Amino acid sequence: MTETSPPTTDIAAQSPVAAGTPRTLTDRALFGWLWTRFLRPHTGWLIIALIFMAVEGSMLGLLSYMLQPMFDTVFVGGNKSAAYVVGGVIFGIFAVRAITTVGQRAILTRIAQKTEGTIKSDMARHLMSLDMGFHQKNPPGYLIERVQGDVQGVNQVWMALITGAGRDAVTLVALLVVVLSIDWVWTLVTLIGLPLMILPSQLMQRFVRRKATNARDVAASMSTRLDEIFHGMAPIKLNRLETYQDDRYTGLISKRVRVEVQAAIGRAMMSGLADLVAGIGFFAVLVYGASDIISGEKTIGEFMSFFTAMGFAFEPLRRLAGLAGIWQTAAAGIERLKELFETTPDQIKAPVSITPLPSETGDIVLRDVHLSYGDHPVLQGASFTAAAGQTTALVGASGAGKSTVFNLLTRLNDPSAGQVMLGDTDITQFDINALRSLYSVVTQDALLFDETIRENILLGQSNVTDEQLAAALDAAHVSAFLPKLEQGIDTPAGPRGSALSGGQRQRVAIARALLRDTPILLLDEATSALDTQSEKLVQDALEKLSKGRTTLVIAHRLSTIQNADKIVVMDRGRVVEEGSHGALMALGGAYAALHAAQFKDGKTVHRAPYLSTPSETEEAPSIWTSLTNLFRRST
Repeated sequence: MTETSPPTTDIAAQSPVAAGTPRTLTDRALFGWLWTRFLRPHTGWLIIALIFMAVEGSMLGLLSYMLQPMFDTVFVGGNKSAAYVVGGVIFGIFAVRAITTVGQRAILTRIAQKTEGTIKSDMARHLMSLDMGFHQKNPPGYLIERVQGDVQGVNQVWMALITGAGRDAVTLVALLVVVLSIDWVWTLVTLIGLPLMILPSQLMQRFVRRKATNARDVAASMSTRLDEIFHGMAPIKLNRLETYQDDRYTGLISKRVRVEVQAAIGRAMMSGLADLVAGIGFFAVLVYGASDIISGEKTIGEFMSFFTAMGFAFEPLRRLAGLAGIWQTAAAGIERLKELFETTPDQIKAPVSITPLPSETGDIVLRDVHLSYGDHPVLQGASFTAAAGQTTALVGASGAGKSTVFNLLTRLNDPSAGQVMLGDTDITQFDINALRSLYSVVTQDALLFDETIRENILLGQSNVTDEQLAAALDAAHVSAFLPKLEQGIDTPAGPRGSALSGGQRQRVAIARALLRDTPILLLDEATSALDTQSEKLVQDALEKLSKGRTTLVIAHRLSTIQNADKIVVMDRGRVVEEGSHGALMALGGAYAALHAAQFKDGKTVHRAPYLSTPSETEEAPSIWTSLTNLFRRST
């Protein structure tokens, strides 16, 4: 049901967090949301992993400390027996590090995979709960990038944060204890360059966060472009647009490369500051400590232990300095995920006391219904009644609002004004899932999933007997082509049903609707794209399907709906005529004009006085404009 869609806009503008939008949430608030929603269930395992990392980190401090007796007692003092003791302790240090490294990495990998899976499944579930208005504003490529790219990026970053907080921070603390125990003055001399990091680091954090946001926006645009290319491959080839599409996609790649390089440079500069500070510290302590050793106040072993501890501290210090840049990269993704999770459907909520579905569905009634996509009006006071148990057809030019009526009936959209009634009850009073259980929908582009034909027909219905399935296959003429398939009903349909022809996909969709056995049937141009032979088979199946059901049909081929109990003619969101085929033909108005144009019978057609004229709007051609142009060409 894609006849009427909202105007498209720039991808960046469609995103919940548009490019360049200032971030309003603090880092603490973002991490608090991530922790509370997804990480807290793993608290126990995280504590165990942190203990392992703490032990691993402290071993470097102990190793640095053991260098003093190794130099002073073993090498300078010549105590050979002490070499066994010192060597045994050092071996034990490396053994403990090996065990704790394996343990913490195994635990963190388990937590990371489970967390990523939870975020992705929750996000997919949440996106499916949102109304069609949201999905019409946000292209699939953008949402795929959010579910895949942002989630994966966020997961990698929090792993780096946990590792940094657990292992690197403890390592630094252990090494700091060692150097302070040797000489606190040397320690202060080593840290003399630390203040140089503060202001540049803050500036770099803002820069990296801004560039990371731009990179994620461009990545979403790239996903959307690929989605358009893959789903529009035939038009691209027929119109020789390969070079044009390649230039557009290559341009996005170049843009992403540029912003990713800029973000990487920012992160590298933050790590480079740590290198600079470390270099200043090593130079200062070497000059200052040399005088103490020469004067005999300190030993070679003390200096080597101190110098080694500071050397060990260099790498974790650089990683911790880089964490700020890594976090800024993730912050944009976390905030974007948070805003997506906090997006709520625009559908009207049913009251606390939900009205039960009636045993008899009753008439379908639209009363002065209005609906707009932004500033673009789609329905403007549409009103009609579709009698229960009868077939009502909706006809009109593209953009008249026919498919939008189906969206309203199934509550993919809710009206901005007016009422949609089922019997005597507004459909917003029903539970939305119970309401949708009343409908079977067959559209022009029948969607099949990349599963077997059997699974596509059943779609989770586990209580269907073999006899019921066989009856549905016969009625929908699916059994006619199954023998031609290598695996019969268990043949995979392919992505979007690509392994089947258009007519075969339609018949599978009809078999699915037959098995659902719902009281209301919605047919959206179900035969308009089929060849003559397939159309006859599908039309026969549809007639069997609609018997005894309240049926609404959208059709461009008027020959398929001439036997409908009522025909509703729509034009630019309004109902302009209602009646049977014979009555509307006798009226000589909009329907008669459509019929004459379609069958080319040469009859002079006069414009119905209530159809909009070309001068009233420039958004979409009215029925009258289309007919005028058609007759000009034909004569």
